[in-house]
Amino acid sequence: MRGGGETGDLVLYGLCALAGLVVLATLVEVVYQLIGNSNLAIGHFGLGFLGHQEWNPHFGRLGAATLIYGTVVSSLMALVIAGPLGLSIAIYLAMLASPRVRSVVGPLVEMLAAVPSIIYGLWGLVVLVPFIHSIEPGLHNVLGWIPLFGPPQTTGFSIFTGGLVLTFMILPIISALSRDLFLTVPRELREGAMALGATQWEVIRGVVLPSTISGVSAAMVLALGRALGEAIALSFIVGDVSQINVSLFAPGATLAERMANEFLGTSSNLELAALWYCGLILLVIGLITSLLARLIARRFDVERAYARAVAV
Repeated sequence: MRGGGETGDLVLYGLCALAGLVVLATLVEVVYQLIGNSNLAIGHFGLGFLGHQEWNPHFGRLGAATLIYGTVVSSLMALVIAGPLGLSIAIYLAMLASPRVRSVVGPLVEMLAAVPSIIYGLWGLVVLVPFIHSIEPGLHNVLGWIPLFGPPQTTGFSIFTGGLVLTFMILPIISALSRDLFLTVPRELREGAMALGATQWEVIRGVVLPSTISGVSAAMVLALGRALGEAIALSFIVGDVSQINVSLFAPGATLAERMANEFLGTSSNLELAALWYCGLILLVIGLITSLLARLIARRFDVERAYARAVAV
């Protein structure tokens, strides 16, 4: 039995190590391909590619500033809206809903994550674009003095519409993962806090959320990564216009959307290399986002450990 157990441990260790090496090798290969295929654009444009707005392949004037702006703004907008909504849904399903409601609503929310991207894009094209087009004049009349609302538009294709579609795409990721995290909080901690006179809100704020902040941060990053890399859905509704506008209701473009639209129809090797360059930029943005989330989660963990030590 002892020999069999040691053999099982070695096999398990080997399989886990192999899985880790496969992930590492895949990441290295992705980075190698991105850098290798974008060398022409990197050598031709340099870092100026990041700050140039124009995208005109026929004249060799290419820049990613508009694409970076559209990617960041639409993804952050989706996270700002979906984050609180997803946490609220997760708290309701984990702590407030009855078992019967939880068994019905929970799977329905998770089903949203299984909807293909192209379906979200078609739904946005058929439903959201006409809706935004119908309410935008009224919003402009009331809030047009705010730069984010800008001048009235005539199509409904905009960064705002794309952000709304991304919101529905990442909402089930945040809610499902956060719900599972909230359910892992020991019942003794919650019941002990309530026995001391804490209200339901105080239990959530003081026990549940601090205990799961690292996992919730990871869920947010995972959802943000989905939003940053979305291409097909946004290609239907964002407008694909290479121009930076302060107004959220103006058409725009994103890195992934531009790559999906033009990768197979490039007119020159330089344009193809520029699209690979866009992919490299998108990868760097994703890595920076992940590192920032880890730093934030680690800071919360340190502060929580320090608070416990002081309490003891």
